[in-house]
Amino acid sequence: MVDVGHKTAQLRIAVAEGFIRCLAKTVTALRAKSLPKGDVFTVAKIAAIQAAKRTDELIPLSHSLPLDAVEVTFSLKKDAVHIVTEVHTTAKTGVEMEALTAVSVAALTIYDMCKAVDKTMVIEGIRLVSKEKL
Repeated sequence: MVDVGHKTAQLRIAVAEGFIRCLAKTVTALRAKSLPKGDVFTVAKIAAIQAAKRTDELIPLSHSLPLDAVEVTFSLKKDAVHIVTEVHTTAKTGVEMEALTAVSVAALTIYDMCKAVDKTMVIEGIRLVSKEKL
């Protein structure tokens, strides 16, 4: 791990995003909350938050961080779900990996919950949108 002992704790924020491309009928089912496994977005939001909190267990050499907030939003597009996560901490290092992990796990959860009705889904475009320290 990188030694961050000399740094001062600051508010740090990271935003990440990703997409799941899918059939229009899948978007319709998501909007209607009519998928067989239940409320996809509530489950995916909880999964994203859990993933952000456990990033240090998943990514070797990442620091354990106390998270102040994890926000997860989903936007339905014509043929996709857009996922955005924003993670806040007051710490000596940033939360980029937590935001990216949260997006990734949210996307995997949506994929799992929709795979019975859509075999064409593709997870793509997972990236860090911004990071800042205040």
